[in-house]
Amino acid sequence: MHFLSAVIITYNEEKNIAGCIEALLKVADEVIVVDSFSSDNTVSICESLKAKVYLHKWEGFGIQKRFAIAQASYNNIIALDADEILDEKAISEILKLKEQGFNAVYEIKLHHYYFGKFLNHGQEYPNYKTRIFNKEFVTWNENKVHESLIIPMNYPVIKLKGRIDHFSYHTIEQYIAKSNLYTNIAANELYKKGKKNYLLKMIFSPSFTFLKSYFLKAGLLDGFHGFIIAILNAYTNFLKYAKLRELKKHFHNNP
Repeated sequence: MHFLSAVIITYNEEKNIAGCIEALLKVADEVIVVDSFSSDNTVSICESLKAKVYLHKWEGFGIQKRFAIAQASYNNIIALDADEILDEKAISEILKLKEQGFNAVYEIKLHHYYFGKFLNHGQEYPNYKTRIFNKEFVTWNENKVHESLIIPMNYPVIKLKGRIDHFSYHTIEQYIAKSNLYTNIAANELYKKGKKNYLLKMIFSPSFTFLKSYFLKAGLLDGFHGFIIAILNAYTNFLKYAKLRELKKHFHNNP
């Protein structure tokens, strides 16, 4: 039997974290939670489920996740977000890997839940994410947002059966609040990189995002839900570049 550590980063996830951990306990030999000083009951829920909880000041998604895997006792890692829950087929696949051994990085399909409905089309479907890897060979980059794993060239990548139910957003208000946070971070990152041609991006990119989400990726088949989400995706894209423009104007006027 091969050992597996589950790692999760959290901040005010009391609504989601129990389901995430309960599913992970079916496959993981330990659950590591790195919490950014939540003000709700996240930490007490994690501790009640026997997770090992570490408090760590927020440093951005990439660095936070790097810190989390450093706390794991085992090299084989399953890394989930607090609002993600393994389904039974994915659990069965992972249990087979624990018997046979882990010899690749493994991707699992995410099934996104928006405002009361799971989506079967649109920009984020099908959406496979690497969720299982060996921390000796694979780690997170240090991006503050849109973090990703650094995987060696030619390292094998295998798609698993089953899925992760991703409870992305329960309300439009929640989406907008998170979008505001992420676009703040993204605009600052683009500013630091000296991003140019942002005005053209601000004008044309939102329209392309809507067309891709609603028509090219068949979001319209998700009904009015698909329309709302395509509009919100376009709005987020616009917001990122509008905030970049604001930053550039501010620093130009206040050198």
